[in-house]
Amino acid sequence: MPQKIIFATQHYQYLKDRILSLPDAPWENGQLDIRDFPDGEHYHRIVSEISNKEVVLIGGTIDDKETLELYDLASGCIQLGAHSLTLVIPFFGYSTMERAVKYGEIVKAKTRAVLFSSLPNTSRGNRVMLIDLHVDGITWYFENDIRPVHLYAKDFVKEAALELAGGQPFVLASTDAGRAKWVESLANDFHVQAAFVFKRRISGEETAITAISADVKDKIVIIYDDMIRTGGSLLHAAEAYRDAGARDIYVITTHGIFAGNGFQKIKDSGIVKGIVCTDTHPNALQIHDAFLQVKSVAQLIVNAINAKS
Repeated sequence: MPQKIIFATQHYQYLKDRILSLPDAPWENGQLDIRDFPDGEHYHRIVSEISNKEVVLIGGTIDDKETLELYDLASGCIQLGAHSLTLVIPFFGYSTMERAVKYGEIVKAKTRAVLFSSLPNTSRGNRVMLIDLHVDGITWYFENDIRPVHLYAKDFVKEAALELAGGQPFVLASTDAGRAKWVESLANDFHVQAAFVFKRRISGEETAITAISADVKDKIVIIYDDMIRTGGSLLHAAEAYRDAGARDIYVITTHGIFAGNGFQKIKDSGIVKGIVCTDTHPNALQIHDAFLQVKSVAQLIVNAINAKS
């Protein structure tokens, strides 16, 4: 079997290091030379020998520069004769732009998927691994022979919820009806009650909560959302659960983006007692506060790669 070698874009070196520290990931540490030129252009060189090796490349589409860096490195690996290529995209950017609502809107979730679908095939083919997509249907945007694999961080959510509840009964909640089915499935696994809020849109930027689907009075409420960006929608839901009598409110999210002052806004609200997220987005690692726990998806990725090799 060909040897595995792992690379990562600049923003995801931390996740590569965490993967390599695991005992069931005895892979070669791929070396890159990356530099920026004064004019804003970027230099990339794959230093390690990768011909006929199984290449794992980690990078998120967190911004346009990171997206192109991931694409350029993937192209280079293919040109240098990689036996197979697995792109691991822990956070798939623009995942909320998965459909057009207004005339002329560009569905960037699709354009990003089409971009990576344009990569030439290795001899064993290419695949892309994505974690807790905002919409499952995004996997269908990938074209040609690239094989999308959607990984679910359910075990992370389960472990985090049990830890936060501390052995006490709790209600597993979502921020809106859009995630209700997923949260209900998790709640059934726990044999606990599920809850979600009903919203009414007032304008393009504003919604109002009209009702809650379950009784949360005097109960611990653990809200799950796939991603937290600014925290606005989360806080609206948390306020609704608090006003309905919830005793303590915690939050679990897969993708802790925390754009702007999103993290501080949630903490300063005094409504939420703590947040648990994964390390799928580098922003979460920039926050050093006991209010936030960050757990790694390294083992999830390794398990998926080993199972599908």
